[in-house]
Amino acid sequence: MTAPLLSVKGLSTEFRTERGIVKAVDDVSFDLAAGETLAIVGESGSGKSVTAMSLLRLIPNPPGKISAGEVVFDGQNLLTLSDEEIRAIRGNRIAMIFQEPMSSLNPSLTIGLQIAEPINLHRKTPWAAAMDMAVELLGRVRMSDATSRVKAYPHQFSGGMRQRAMIAMALACQPQLIIADEPTTALDVTVQAQILALLKEVTRAANSALILITHDLGVVARYADRVCVMYGGRIVEAGPAREIYARPRHPYTIGLMASVPRLDQEAGSRLVPIEGSPPNLANLPPGCAFAPRCRRAADLCRNHRPLLVPSAPDHLSACHFHAQLST
Repeated sequence: MTAPLLSVKGLSTEFRTERGIVKAVDDVSFDLAAGETLAIVGESGSGKSVTAMSLLRLIPNPPGKISAGEVVFDGQNLLTLSDEEIRAIRGNRIAMIFQEPMSSLNPSLTIGLQIAEPINLHRKTPWAAAMDMAVELLGRVRMSDATSRVKAYPHQFSGGMRQRAMIAMALACQPQLIIADEPTTALDVTVQAQILALLKEVTRAANSALILITHDLGVVARYADRVCVMYGGRIVEAGPAREIYARPRHPYTIGLMASVPRLDQEAGSRLVPIEGSPPNLANLPPGCAFAPRCRRAADLCRNHRPLLVPSAPDHLSACHFHAQLST
């Protein structure tokens, strides 16, 4: 069996705060193969973005710290590399598209310079050739009039154009893995579809793996091969996207799906929200973190934290009653 491109085992990240230790990521494990798209799904505060930042060791210390686990990328444990070695991987073999392109782009540099910089830095390509490649990359992400746009500044771009520029930057060094953190936030629906289709197209063409972090289950259904559902800093369900959509085995996943409008619903059907609020990560309950919001919760759930175990072939669930949730 071919080894996965990325293998995450027992990853835990915590932050020291005035309220105590906050476990933002708690014992997260997953594998990702080359050419595969993995979606990490959950509400705000579930640990999705911190997981992504932890993979590239971008957690500020203090107050944050990766407290346990390993992140094996192409045979190397990224958590044991020196600062110089991990810098050689960031933006080169692993690229990240950050959540808000306006705050991620340097307002004082042209788009072309920002795209060309990783090419010059990692590939030692002369600046003139790197700038030519920047024009080519902008054209690849379907930016109109790429030759003139390369000389523009971020404030001269719309939200969709800035996101395309971020994708061009991510593709600059032909990475093996792209991490896209909420890449369509604040974009209108039409632009969202264009950006996601573009991401899928370019990763497929390069046989690159893609980690797509999102709260949008519609995005997951269309673009992801596999899904990890996070809640309270932990993965509560994981498996192939089609399997999870057809037979969700965790009450939180079922709640997420019930709260999203669907085309196959009868006219006039009401959405069913998940009652309550996400848990306080500084004061998690002793049992299942979702128990206070779960209509199916029993004393077992409130007192004993469920393990992430197989509920079907290639399908994991962290629910004491997962066998009763199959549909």
